Amino acid sequence: MDPHHSLRTIYPYIIILILSLNSMGCKAQLSPTFYDSTCPNALTVIRTSVRTAVSRQRRMAALLIRLHFHDCFVQGCDASILLNDTPTTERTTFSNVGFGGYEVIDAAKSAVENICPGIVSCADILAVAARDASVSVGGPSWSVGLGRRDSTAAYPSQADSDLPRADQDLQSLISDFQVKGLSERDMVALSG
Repeated sequence: MDPHHSLRTIYPYIIILILSLNSMGCKAQLSPTFYDSTCPNALTVIRTSVRTAVSRQRRMAALLIRLHFHDCFVQGCDASILLNDTPTTERTTFSNVGFGGYEVIDAAKSAVENICPGIVSCADILAVAARDASVSVGGPSWSVGLGRRDSTAAYPSQADSDLPRADQDLQSLISDFQVKGLSERDMVALSG
């Protein structure tokens, strides 16, 4: 079976899923034009960073999408998964150990900071990077609502309790995803 064919069959689910993730934990109105006047080149800079990383390592696309999923599943899409300045972070939890993609987000953030210091949130960079990762491997594109604010705290205990685990039974997984407003199809798409 052609591996690209099987990927194409899940793209519609990925679109629905990412749109669902992007609305999790968001109270404010998000807008795709949020940075148009304050940092008009931000999305181009992020896209370039993601394309460069994915061209070097194709599986980076999946890692970036999964990183965004894990961020959104704990306290919403707030970039709390990126915080690493304390001994207890979401990065070091059981469900996130061995994750990749952080370096791509760090590079994108650094590049954006060079042109617009202090303007673009890491949460928005992560959301845009997930979309651009999908596009970079021939997957779907979607409009990303922007204007998220970054968390100043990580939630390692919540990450340990909320993120799906490999040893969970099916009903428990379905329930965990439903609590987050995600369907069984979303669960299958995110679980790989």
